[in-house]
Amino acid sequence: MADLRILLIGNGGREHALAWKLSQSSRVASILAVPGNGGTATCPKTTNVTSVSASDFEGLVKFARDNDVNLAVPGPEAPLVNGVEQYFRLAGIPCFGPTKDAARLEGSKTYSKDFMRKYNIPTAAYQNFSDYNTAVRYIDEVDHDVVIKATGLAAGKGVILPSTKAEAKAALKEIMVDKAFGAAGSEVVVEELLHGDELSVLTFCDGYTFRSLPMAQDHKRIYDGDEGPNTGGMGCYAPTNISSQDLIERVDREILLPTFRGMRLEKQAFKGVLFTGLMITTDGPKVLEYNVRFGDPETQTVLPLLSEDTDLAEIMLACTNSSLEAIAINVVDKFSATVVLAAGGYPGSYAQGTVMTVQEPPKGSTIFHAGTKLDPEDGQLKTSGGRVIALNTVGSSLRAAVDASYAALSSNVIDFEGKFYRRDIAHRAFRVTQGSSMTYAQAGVDIQAGNDFVDKIKKAVASTARPGADAEIGGFGGEVDLSKAGFPGAPIIVGAIDGVGTKLKVALAMGKHDTVGIDLVAMNVNDLVVQGATPLMFLDYYGCSKLNPAIASAFVEGVAEGCRQAGCALVGGETAEMPGMYTGEEYDAAGCAVGTVTHDIKLPLLDQMREGDVLIGLSSSGVHSNGYSLVRRIVSAAGLDYSSTAPWDSATTVGESLLTPTRIYVKALLPILQHIKGLAHITGGGLVENVPRMLPSHLAASIGFGWDMPPVFKWLKQAGNVTPSEMVRTFNSGIGMVIALDAAQVDAVTASLSKSGEKVFHLGRLIRREGSDGCVVDNLSSWTD
Repeated sequence: MADLRILLIGNGGREHALAWKLSQSSRVASILAVPGNGGTATCPKTTNVTSVSASDFEGLVKFARDNDVNLAVPGPEAPLVNGVEQYFRLAGIPCFGPTKDAARLEGSKTYSKDFMRKYNIPTAAYQNFSDYNTAVRYIDEVDHDVVIKATGLAAGKGVILPSTKAEAKAALKEIMVDKAFGAAGSEVVVEELLHGDELSVLTFCDGYTFRSLPMAQDHKRIYDGDEGPNTGGMGCYAPTNISSQDLIERVDREILLPTFRGMRLEKQAFKGVLFTGLMITTDGPKVLEYNVRFGDPETQTVLPLLSEDTDLAEIMLACTNSSLEAIAINVVDKFSATVVLAAGGYPGSYAQGTVMTVQEPPKGSTIFHAGTKLDPEDGQLKTSGGRVIALNTVGSSLRAAVDASYAALSSNVIDFEGKFYRRDIAHRAFRVTQGSSMTYAQAGVDIQAGNDFVDKIKKAVASTARPGADAEIGGFGGEVDLSKAGFPGAPIIVGAIDGVGTKLKVALAMGKHDTVGIDLVAMNVNDLVVQGATPLMFLDYYGCSKLNPAIASAFVEGVAEGCRQAGCALVGGETAEMPGMYTGEEYDAAGCAVGTVTHDIKLPLLDQMREGDVLIGLSSSGVHSNGYSLVRRIVSAAGLDYSSTAPWDSATTVGESLLTPTRIYVKALLPILQHIKGLAHITGGGLVENVPRMLPSHLAASIGFGWDMPPVFKWLKQAGNVTPSEMVRTFNSGIGMVIALDAAQVDAVTASLSKSGEKVFHLGRLIRREGSDGCVVDNLSSWTD
């Protein structure tokens, strides 16, 4: 039901983006933009209004009442800081935005810095000054670089980054004495200059619940290479390649949660959207500033990442009535890049009224107007501001999104005299890829954190022990000795449970779902056989938002194929539809395999392992099913789509190669179990984490690098600049299973495995353990690209 009539206040690119997204809501009947711009003038459901001023709050309320408006959306900061929310609230009209008191988070940098100090929110060291001479003396005293900030609103330009003490003093004079920013400079904040990557995050909040959009990185400087004076923003991209899950959770825990809690304790519960500017330092994320409204051009960048089923109008209403917890906010698994076109001379003096031509952009791109207007006399689109217009593109990778934006601009889809734009948007993301090493942790997966978690829950798990089940954890499966559980003469039941992980993202991108079913079985049955168990049965779990029979059927067919390869029966499963838990056709899957083993062949044989025992390895079929968070990041940073030709195999695509299913080793290993002492399935944690699982505490694995490396791993290492040590900690690196055995058994076991179709490599031997390293891989320096 289209029952919302929205009053949108503002005339910039942010407001055009808001109108664009709001107009897609089935609940929105109309949008009245005061005053709007050339883009909102032609936006669906949107009408520009010039009969009332955006600064006339009483006039805005009267206009809203006369036009049955039932949601007010102030775009810029000035109306919010000046208390427009109260005018609408007292008139009984919901307003998406904070109160005047809460808006001080942006309206007064002095207040916001003191607020951060009070609630232990990490930020730069600082001092507030209202006296020019005192501030100058402080500059002389400090031994670190500083940032000078006018405390009040200065249209996004009240921040100066001096490079010398003389420049710092000149900035103080400009702000406090010459009043370059008017009353905004009556007080200044002098704070320590932080170093690191600058990010920003937009967070919806209803006073209690908060939900963030993907982290973005703005480009403030006017020229390429981050040179020249600051601007309101010349471009932006999201998500950033350093916004790992760990960082997101840390920002939530250390910054956003105490911010919104602090506002409640100040009796100023924050409702609306909070823009938090962050610096990611070596000590973690620190707050640079708060804004109490959508950022620009961040809004034009992150709103296109909201899924079609995410209703911005519903989100805004939920923030006003404290029901955000009930709203699903879904983001597509893509990348967004925005390039801003400015008028010649900006950020200094520039011409206005220049005639423009704007054509329909290519599919995947959207044009957002900022400083534009339709001339009422001749109906022509003309420039009316410094930052004139922007082009955004959403793509499957950051490189694809950036390249598509520049391709559209080079074809003059937007044209006006004197236009210019930066040609290096997202350069920092690509520079990081080329100049530093990528790690699994940066991709959002902390292996050590997982190990620490196991240690923390051991006590709880141990409390559930019963005869036959020792409740030990740390591996990927568990067992129950039925003979000790009251069933004399019965074998040991072994169970394993696992999933496929983010390899599912590749399957979704490719629309190919049969192979991940094989992966699911492989991850479980390979974990059974390392304990000497024969897999007997398998159960799967499939969770989705809405069941797509074609996808689900293809997935289960893959599960059945995996069971055939492992020689076990698919005996059942569970399918769960959970609207709101997943986006579009996304799904998740888990599996459980159960097998049995007799006491005489149960592995590992810890008491029989000796120094000098040999280690051999079985070739993997590729990446298998772990490390895909890092794989996907490397592929994206390299500017590849999953449909691109694989750089490591010209006969296939990136996606098809990465979907090669995990090799199932069960049938090759079962006939030789009585001849070996231990097995290690190489999954998450790579060689260095998995091989020690099969060893006694006094022995370690000495592995000499030198096996035939599959091309995909060579490419991942080179494209991601991944260190050799990180490769063998994250990926299987070409070895899917490691076997420990007596030297006398090597020839017979190798012959049997080769006959079964396995490719066997001699890896190394067991040595006495010295220190904490359970697995040492030597000769990694010989790993060339």
